[in-house]
Amino acid sequence: MSSSTAGARERARAEALRRQIVYHERKYYVDNDPQVSDEEFDRLVRELRDLEARFPELITPESPTQRVGERPVEGFASVVHRTPMMSIDNGYGEDDLREFDERVRKLLPGRAVAYTAELKIDGLGIALVYRGGKLAQAVTRGDGVRGDDVTANVRTIRSLPLAIDAPGEVEARGEIYLPFKSFQALNRDREEAGEPLFANTRNAAAGSVRLLDPRLVAARNLRAFLYYLFIDGREEPTQWGSLLELKKLGFPTDPHSRLCPTIDDVLAYYREWTAKRDTLDFDADGIVIKVDDADERRDLGATAKSPRWAFAYKFPARQATTRVNDIVVQVGRTGALTPVAVLEPVKLAGVTISRSTLHNEEELRRKDIRVGDHVLIERSGDVIPQVVSVMMDRRPRGARRFAWPGRCPVCGSKIFKPEGEVISRCENASCPARIRESILHFAGRRAMDINGLGEAVVDQLLAARLVRSIPDLYGLELDKLAALDRLGAKSAGNLLDEIEASKSRGLARLLFALGIRHVGERLAQTLAARFGSLAALEKAGSDELVQVEDVGPKVAESIIFFFAQPENHELIERLRRTGVVERAAAAADGPRPLAGQVFVITGTLSGLSRDEARGLLEARGAEVGSSVTRKTTALIVGESPGSKLDRARELGVRTIGEKEFRELVGREG
Repeated sequence: MSSSTAGARERARAEALRRQIVYHERKYYVDNDPQVSDEEFDRLVRELRDLEARFPELITPESPTQRVGERPVEGFASVVHRTPMMSIDNGYGEDDLREFDERVRKLLPGRAVAYTAELKIDGLGIALVYRGGKLAQAVTRGDGVRGDDVTANVRTIRSLPLAIDAPGEVEARGEIYLPFKSFQALNRDREEAGEPLFANTRNAAAGSVRLLDPRLVAARNLRAFLYYLFIDGREEPTQWGSLLELKKLGFPTDPHSRLCPTIDDVLAYYREWTAKRDTLDFDADGIVIKVDDADERRDLGATAKSPRWAFAYKFPARQATTRVNDIVVQVGRTGALTPVAVLEPVKLAGVTISRSTLHNEEELRRKDIRVGDHVLIERSGDVIPQVVSVMMDRRPRGARRFAWPGRCPVCGSKIFKPEGEVISRCENASCPARIRESILHFAGRRAMDINGLGEAVVDQLLAARLVRSIPDLYGLELDKLAALDRLGAKSAGNLLDEIEASKSRGLARLLFALGIRHVGERLAQTLAARFGSLAALEKAGSDELVQVEDVGPKVAESIIFFFAQPENHELIERLRRTGVVERAAAAADGPRPLAGQVFVITGTLSGLSRDEARGLLEARGAEVGSSVTRKTTALIVGESPGSKLDRARELGVRTIGEKEFRELVGREG
């Protein structure tokens, strides 16, 4: 291990790395002009993190490595805003906008009023306070007078600087939002986990910022645009100048903002973005215009609720009414049953809409959507259209409730809905609705690693009825495979060799490949090390399973239910007959001196990859965990350890070096 005191060279390198990382964060998140690849950026962060781990005195609160705290916060303190964050009057028509302009000019007679026009981001209002150039506090808008202190969570938003080049007190106000792609990924994850879906990006952003664990916030890819600036309590002379100064200080600002000399220029801006709003990667529900000159704003003042110098001109609602012709249930790869409304086709935001997801059985019942109902649907950006509500006054007499199926509508297998969850699932891994995606998952690089079995080949295998379930892969014949389009004898032979080789991938990969809900790659490795064979895992009860690292009651229930299904039992028996290895390497027959012990690895081991070290431990019966807990037997510490070392010290978990590790597994080094 390195010396515990950093020298001048290490200090200089740490400072240089911090400057580089902050520069590249700004180019990527603020300027939308990345200068290095993700891999190069990650390498810089990794080097800084390793350096700070070796020399903790180099860590500063503003270091890019310190964005995410180690512990969840216990709650949010209430903070009074220095100046209120007032709401803005709004309207939907051109007449409303011109009336606002007339009121402004009446109160400012003879002045040439110009406006700054900005897109109205549908997110969560935030106020950031910097003191001495460091982020000191982040407070939500709240009721406008006071909000919640969410500093720990806001620090995780990589587009926001932790330090700025300004010595006094700086307050920047703006909006935190969730990009559409992140919103869709978040809802997919929540649906997979059986959690309620967020209705829109605004709810998702607000819900994310109020999470008590900053590490969860960091994973959600929140972004922000800033639009107000106060330096030592004073505004910039103009709103346009505020936007320029914010950007100069390193804050992200909306690049679509525009200085508009007249109200007609504002209208042109509005019409342009009404037409182009679907090109945005975030949700904007209108524009906000502000009198540009700060002196004029002060002269205009405010009512009890709103400033007289700002106005929100909302975009037309992207909603339409249509009829529900049918309700069907779709089955995904993981077996999730999703109700879908089949709609009378209707034009909405330039797109013909004929289907809308209803998310889950609970949502269907809550909104009481019936076949024959007239419904209001809404589309936001490129998000899938949603049924907002049922038009009860137009419900026909014959409208019928949808009867939720008791069995999978595709294969007839029993469906399963864990207590407290909202997603029902078909647990038959060979269900035709699941089979295509199940085969692709089974053949994936991290699962059975069958090179050459991609989407095009799988589609042909299914179309030719050569494969109807996963075990059929092991019965494919060369001549029939070679007859497929663009395959040929050589490629078919190579694919058969890959399929044959996959039989020996071992229990951990097989468990992951089976697609058992909640059993990811790492947990599959842990289960393989603990039980040693598929047969032993099949027999395990809940009490035994919950003793395993990372297995709680919900995961245990999912594993037990999977093996209880006759269809899955048949699939496993067929795989056994093909010769697929269902035992962990050296697990059942060889000595298991580390059985029942849990190890975690941190840092770099000389001459051994992390996977090789894991294999040595698992071959001797140990479990290898991903995080240090009170169940951890020992933490194996290599060169440049991470935060797991601090966690081990905090919990009093034993730590061992590389020499002791090699002695433990009988590996000379």
